[in-house]
Amino acid sequence: MKKTHASSREHGAALLLAMLTVTLVATLASAALWQQWRSSEVEAAERQRLQAGWILVGALDWARLILREDGRSNRTSGAADHLGEPWATPLEEARLSSFLAADKNNSADDLMPAFLSGEIKDAQSKLNFGNLVRVSQTGSQSKVELSTTDLAMFERLFTLLNLPKPELEAASANLLKTTERALNDPEPSTSPLTPQRFAQLAWLGLSPTTLQALRPHVTVLPERTLLNLNTVTPEVLSASVQGLDLALAQQVVAARDTAPFTKLEDAIQRIPGASQQSVGSQRHDVRSRFFEVYIRLRLDDTVIEERSLVQRDGLRTRVHWRERVAPS
Repeated sequence: MKKTHASSREHGAALLLAMLTVTLVATLASAALWQQWRSSEVEAAERQRLQAGWILVGALDWARLILREDGRSNRTSGAADHLGEPWATPLEEARLSSFLAADKNNSADDLMPAFLSGEIKDAQSKLNFGNLVRVSQTGSQSKVELSTTDLAMFERLFTLLNLPKPELEAASANLLKTTERALNDPEPSTSPLTPQRFAQLAWLGLSPTTLQALRPHVTVLPERTLLNLNTVTPEVLSASVQGLDLALAQQVVAARDTAPFTKLEDAIQRIPGASQQSVGSQRHDVRSRFFEVYIRLRLDDTVIEERSLVQRDGLRTRVHWRERVAPS
């Protein structure tokens, strides 16, 4: 009887050990499978990131090529930059493989489903906030002052958009102070950094509401720039030409989009009330050097948007900055 009882206990212990062994093996197998799945997902994500990066770089180079060819055409023909040119035509979303269909060395079957869209915008269609400050001379003799002409343009724009002028006064004063410190004081200071991009104007004290209203009409460029009368919005045109109300500016823009200005003299003749004092080479032009490139890449459910600032001088183009933006 005792022998039978001991045998049952040994059998039960063996069964329990077998169950524990099976459980342990199943756990280890599950962990191994999860680790393998995780490694494959990480590898796929890294591959997608690298491919997306190359596609975005290629799209930006394509935009630079378009701008360079437009510059070549302008140099030979003397034409102006306007919204009827190829660079101003947005690229609607298209499958990336369609761009490679003509290249026999590329197989569309090897590419992930990628969709590309984008557009090039004239950065000189907007008021440049950096124009508010003028820097004369260099070195220890440098002098920084507010540009009263440009400040008057911004004041008219703030009036058109019903924005608080005290914010403009504070921001322009801060820009003046920080520019002076940057030129003459090597020591750290409490003044804000000089903005390099539009969103950084918040450093000067402009509120989010004001920035949102200004975004279609104001930019920040790395040097003093002229307004391209062929691409400005009616609000910017009205603000930049003293005495031109918004209704007339809208009529001018509508006519301009059909028949762009070929030179400044043409603009003076066609803008009501314009003169060499209100429209001149110190503030206006019909050509541009700075452009913003917007690229949108869609990979399955992932959307990546990027914005870049490109400067064109003759046939030479260079990128000042690139940044990722939240998908709209």
